[in-house]
Amino acid sequence: MNLQPIKLPFYARLSFSLLSIILGLFLLIQGRDIFIPLVFALLISILLYPIHKFLLEKFHFGRSLSAITCITIFLGALASLFAFLSSELVLFFEDFPDLKVRFTVIFANLQHWLSHKMHINNAQQTDYINKSLNGVVESAAKGVSNVFLSMTSVLLLAIFVIIFTFFMLYHHKLLLKFTQQLFSEEYQTKVKEVIMETKSMINGYVVGLLTEMVIMSVANSVLLMFMHVPFAILLGVLAAVLNIIPYIGIYSSIVLIMFVTFANTTAQLAGEVGIGMFILHFLDSNILLPKIVGSRVKMNPFITIVAVVIGEFIWGIPGMFLFIPLVGITKLICERVEGLEAWGLLIGVDDTMKKAKPIVVPPAPPAENEPADQQSDS
Repeated sequence: MNLQPIKLPFYARLSFSLLSIILGLFLLIQGRDIFIPLVFALLISILLYPIHKFLLEKFHFGRSLSAITCITIFLGALASLFAFLSSELVLFFEDFPDLKVRFTVIFANLQHWLSHKMHINNAQQTDYINKSLNGVVESAAKGVSNVFLSMTSVLLLAIFVIIFTFFMLYHHKLLLKFTQQLFSEEYQTKVKEVIMETKSMINGYVVGLLTEMVIMSVANSVLLMFMHVPFAILLGVLAAVLNIIPYIGIYSSIVLIMFVTFANTTAQLAGEVGIGMFILHFLDSNILLPKIVGSRVKMNPFITIVAVVIGEFIWGIPGMFLFIPLVGITKLICERVEGLEAWGLLIGVDDTMKKAKPIVVPPAPPAENEPADQQSDS
């Protein structure tokens, strides 16, 4: 008996689609503690897979040894970055006594200005500061406990990411076969295409992030050095690293840079530095980031920004940059599933903006009553 597929009306298909989206979002929100380290591990394992494959084939490493070596290389690269920042921070804290003297002078000038302009004497200022400090101490105590909990969560997240990365590298063939066995034989070609393009896209995304970080490190450092800001290289690199955290990271770094500039120079220069860093961030977020990162996953800038906003809503700060490759994977799947091509077109780049190739018009065939010699001459 041949069963004909039932074609539902549009409103029914729309209802099922909306219910599926709501259910998917609910699962992502409720399972964020599991999905976030898994996605992080997926990105890292795909990034390290070429090294893992090279060690297996060329040096005949065992799977365990090869996976451990790859993770060690990755952790070594992170440790080198932190070592560089730590060495620059040591130089920064060597000048901390000078900063303390500078802030003492600034505070004394502020007290004199308040006394002269606002007619608030030193005793009233001291009383107000003491009352404010009590509130600050209470807030600081709560903040320290929150920071401790956050650091504990980050440490646990890092441990689980390392563990998941190891097993993804170790069982990469098993995971590949499992993914292929989920689909029937007729779809195996498309599944392999999606898997290969997913690997290429994620590698491009991570490389794009690193490229953008290097470019912004150089741009920030050059700008700060041009404006004669102390510790220009440290602050420039730190701002580029924090820029990986969209929105929050860059604004925090701008405030930090203005604070350090004000402590060492003048308030006017601090304001100019803040404006210059904001302009750089505007150019980066609207031109550089969509071109470098968005183009690696072949997503248009509008969908890239929407993915960042939705990722922050669902997974917080980690979701801001995890959802870009996830949406890129969704695009690859939509392009190969019948009925979802429109969604893949919406997420992807606009190919119609590219220069069209010239159309070659073939010559018209000779008329049937035309003599043979005229045909040859023509």
